[in-house]
Amino acid sequence: MSDVVVKIRGLEVIGHHGAHDVERARGQPFVVDIEMVLDDDRASITDDLAHTVDYAGVTDDVVAIVAGEPVALLERLCRLIADRVLAEPAVRSVTVTVAKPQPPMPHVLGDVAVTLRREREAP
Repeated sequence: MSDVVVKIRGLEVIGHHGAHDVERARGQPFVVDIEMVLDDDRASITDDLAHTVDYAGVTDDVVAIVAGEPVALLERLCRLIADRVLAEPAVRSVTVTVAKPQPPMPHVLGDVAVTLRREREAP
């Protein structure tokens, strides 16, 4: 059996997350990368969407999470996204990175990012 990894990279969404009131009030861009490891490689044989993850549906739901209810920490935002992805039956594990390209800091930097990796809990 082969590992199949499905990636969503560079998903940009405006959200109102942050520990400071100004971040929540004005909103800012967030960039999300998701790496999903599937349980098996059946889809590579069957060519059937039912045997893989519907990345369009995952993307729509992740956009709703990032654009939705504010949270204080990127760690929490990653967890919410990971929970959604792990609800997909075909996904064994997920790695989520959420970057804040324009953090309210008085320093020049590319971005601030948090990465969370989770696996499906054993039954």
